[in-house]
Amino acid sequence: MSSTLERPRRAALSGPVRAGAKRSLRLYGELTAGMRDLPDFMIIGAKRGGTTSLYNYLLEHPRVLPLLPSRQHIKGAHFFDSNFSRGMRWYRSHFPTGAYRRIRERDGQPVVAGDASPYYLFHPLAAERAARLVPDTKLIVLLRDPVERAWSHYKERVRHGAEPLGFEEAIELEPERLRGEAERIVSEPGYLSYAHEQQSYLAQGRYLDSLPAWQDRFPPERTLIMPSEELYADPQAALDRATGFLGLPAWRLEDRTKHNYHPAAGMPEATRRELSGMFEQHNRDLAKLLDMRFDWT
Repeated sequence: MSSTLERPRRAALSGPVRAGAKRSLRLYGELTAGMRDLPDFMIIGAKRGGTTSLYNYLLEHPRVLPLLPSRQHIKGAHFFDSNFSRGMRWYRSHFPTGAYRRIRERDGQPVVAGDASPYYLFHPLAAERAARLVPDTKLIVLLRDPVERAWSHYKERVRHGAEPLGFEEAIELEPERLRGEAERIVSEPGYLSYAHEQQSYLAQGRYLDSLPAWQDRFPPERTLIMPSEELYADPQAALDRATGFLGLPAWRLEDRTKHNYHPAAGMPEATRRELSGMFEQHNRDLAKLLDMRFDWT
């Protein structure tokens, strides 16, 4: 009987215990921050473009080190967008120590660690902050069909109970929701805008508005841009491109799970046609700028 009665108590304690353990590990990371390296690479977006999947595919590689604590499967610190006020010690606390890296490098082959935060691409201050503090990092950018990205982003908000509006109404009200938000983020660096990050369904797909800030600060040889559709169609080929870019040997992908994936069918066809027309010229200009082909509707 006692074990039955104790079960709810243990369950109630599990949350606080886990939170306490997490805080302890982060404190340990901060206390040893001076021994920790900064990221070798960052996957900077786009949101709902496959960043979680690509990051997890990279973690299968024995020469890609996870963030601390590894068992919590942290994908990114969101430092250069939402957590910049926590400071560099806090950011460094997420990465492996140099001593651990050297142990893993004893055979002469490189190991790397990286940060994957999909809001980086769109955040108006992230590029300048990253260029100033981690200028030698490599960037991986996934660009998804803006129409499909917007719909997937919207469906995610609905799934979390955070978007009460229909899709057409939400995109119609998007300019009003976003009015002045980017300017306020720039003028008040500690300001966090839910609307700018989570209600920017169309704006986050206008890559020509956000990508140049990164291109101006990071040279082409340190930047890999891939269509998300290539990742979805052939995860192994996408992983091969990413590992080659990072200077790692090829690795056979074992788990092709689509991480953070939820089917998002059902966009009204009339809305799809309207949005495709809206993005048509933008997508052509983007393809010309990057000298790439995008098979987007």
